[in-house]
This record gives sequence, C-alpha cells and structure tokens, in this order.
Amino acid sequence: MKQQVKIGVVCLARKTFDYQAAEVIYQGIKKELQLIEYTDFVFINELVIEVEDARRAAQKLAQSQLDGLIVISGTFHLGHLVLELNKVIDQPLLLWGLKELPYDGGKIRLNSVCGVNLNASNLYKAGVRGYHYTIGDTVDQDWLDAIRVMAAWRDAKIGLAGYRAHGFFNLAIDELNAYRQLGFLVDHFELEELYSYVVAQKTIDEKREKIKSIFDTSGLSELQLQKVAELSAKLDNFINQHNLTALALRCWPEFAAKFGISPCAALSLLQSEEQIISCEGDVEGAVSMLAHRAVGAETPFLADLSQVDFEEDYALLWHCGVAPCNLWDGSCKLTLDSYFADGKGVTADFVMKSGPVSILRLDSAGGQHRLFLQQGEAVAMEKALKGSYARVKFERPVREVLQLVITKGIAHHVSMVYGDFIKPFEILARIKGWTVLK
Repeated sequence: MKQQVKIGVVCLARKTFDYQAAEVIYQGIKKELQLIEYTDFVFINELVIEVEDARRAAQKLAQSQLDGLIVISGTFHLGHLVLELNKVIDQPLLLWGLKELPYDGGKIRLNSVCGVNLNASNLYKAGVRGYHYTIGDTVDQDWLDAIRVMAAWRDAKIGLAGYRAHGFFNLAIDELNAYRQLGFLVDHFELEELYSYVVAQKTIDEKREKIKSIFDTSGLSELQLQKVAELSAKLDNFINQHNLTALALRCWPEFAAKFGISPCAALSLLQSEEQIISCEGDVEGAVSMLAHRAVGAETPFLADLSQVDFEEDYALLWHCGVAPCNLWDGSCKLTLDSYFADGKGVTADFVMKSGPVSILRLDSAGGQHRLFLQQGEAVAMEKALKGSYARVKFERPVREVLQLVITKGIAHHVSMVYGDFIKPFEILARIKGWTVLK
C-alpha cells in the first residue's frame, strides 16, 4: 500500500491567451486526479490570473498542510504567480505544461510550455532547485511517488534496538542530520526490553502454528521452534505497541547468546506480514526499505551484495535467512535451519522467486546523503546454500556495479524489491539535491 499524501493544485492563466479553453482542460484534469489512490488533492477551483489571486490561493493552500504543490500552466501567465505561491507553500513543486491546442486563426492559444519555462527559470534563479516538470495530459505519477517517500520519512517513527552490529561502523548514522534532511527521529531501545517483553501464550502459539504451516521445521528442535515463535510474537507486539514504522535491530553478537536464537527466522516471517525490520542495526537500511514500501513495492529484502561472477555476469544478493518468506520461489524446500552460532542461528533458507527487481540504498557519507539505484532480473537457481538469496543479473555488467559500490563506499546492505521502482527515486534525488549513484 502506497503512502498517503496531500497535494495542492493550481492552474495559472492569462487573459491574452485562450484562458477559457484552459479552464475546460483544468476541470477535466481535476476529475482525473481525483481517481488516483492514496492521494488527497486540494484544488484552487478558479484560474489564478492576477498576483492577488496567487496570494489568496497561497494562503488557502497553506492551511492544508500539503506534501507538495502542482502548478499547471493553463496558458502563459505572469511570472509573479509561482513565486508568490512558493513564498508561502515552500513544498516540492511539479510544474505541469499542457500540450498546445490546434491554432485558431494563426494564433497560439495556450503557450503553456513557455509558462513552464518562465516558472522554472524564475525559481532556479531564485535558488529554488527542487522543482520537477512534466508536459502532457496526465500528472507525473513518479513525482507523486517521490513525494510519498518524503512524507513516509517525515511521518515515520523509527526504532533502533541495541546498536549497529559489532564493527559495522558504516551503518552508523548522524541522527540529527537525518532529522534535518529526512524528518524522522530515532527511538532507542535496549535489547533487554525485547528479551523480557511479555506476550500472551496464545499469541506465541498462533505464531508457532503459522511458522509450521509455512516452513519445513524438521531440522529444528522443539526448543528452537518455540524460541522462533516466541521471538516473532515479542517483536510483532513490541513494534505495534510502540507504534514503530520500522525497526533496526542489532541481531548479533548478543542475541543468540542471551535470547537463545538469532532473530533471522522471526524476521522472515514478520516481514512477510508487512513489518519493516532491518538487521544488524542498520537504520538507513530500514529507511531504504520504508521508501520502497512508500511507492507501492511489497516486502523489501535487505540484502548483501554477497558474491559476484564476472564470467556469467551475475551477483548473489544474499542474507543469512531474513528475506520475507512470501518471496520464496515456490520450488525449492522452504526450511528453517540452525547452521551457525552453535545451533542458535535459526534462519529461513530458500531461493527467492524470479522476476524484475529494483535496488535502493539511501546512504550517507561526509554529512551528505546519496541514493544508490540499480535494476536487474532475479533468475532461477538451485538451492545450493543456507540463507535466503537471489541470483541477479543487472542491466549493466556486474563488474561495473561492483566498481561503483566499492569506489563510492556504499554500505553493504541494499533494499531489493520486485518490480520497476527507479524513476521516483531519481526525482526524489533532484528534489533533495542528492547524488544518484546508478
């Protein structure tokens, strides 16, 4: 389910052009926009023509707590208008130009694209660089999705249980810089709060039955199975009680020793139930997964770029058994196993399904955020090792992908989802002034 957003809409015009035709087009646009799911639109119903119109529209829209503003150039118009709107609204802008209508007696009727050009130039030279533009009959839904990501981050309540994993300095974040640039705060919890969290036995039993209905658990002892069910119930209820949007969890080295199992298998189950949980205390990993969900991607997988094969040109996106179990390929045996940490490292073991994939990492270095983006195809493979994994062939040679990751120092976790989810993040990077690494 996509992130809900609220978007303001205005249509600018000038009476020296065919403003009446622009009015008709605008009424049609309003009807079409209202069909878009997960989006509330706040319309200025009348054309904005004079400077005072723009000021009144800005004041009205300012009361609605918008996530973004669409400015349609119904015709060419005064350059003051968008500046007056931006002065008060100060939200990401979509400049929307209309296709030119057939000429009427040799006269251009709308001159809408020139209006977009005027607005963009005025904004740029005023230091406003985060605008986006589109020309055509329909709104740019990739821009809407970029706004969804920003809203999801702003509204998020991110939990960090424990700390980053031992030695994973590259997963640490500057929390106040993240607050400034993304809008969320991190709530800290001690791991002991999870270990000792009390849940009803009935809830544990329900998780146990669900686990047994999904996985082959024959490789586990009764104690291990009970621990997975118990931890699944604890994590699920803990996240819900604290109203967390996402949780970054320090899953080692303490978990196996102090709780009795690693959390991998529990995370596989809970993520298939729409919880966002990143392992190894990776807050930016959790935020990357949250961004994918905001644009409508289902059950992100936080993966390592674990192995590369330059001859066959693929990478293995692997992690030690935490992938959402609903991403199973439907062919191999879907098992729980305890292959590490002296039998306490209970993991979900399976090959992930085939299909187009998109990869995202929100990453920071030197106080600056950047977005790592890739597309590829998960291809079929035999179950040959423990953990959960997909063999991915990228759109570019894997050698080049690896070189980009290494030379730019990208953190070793990425959010992988099925489907094409690239363009919204390119737009997002432009709005935020971030670098895209692709």
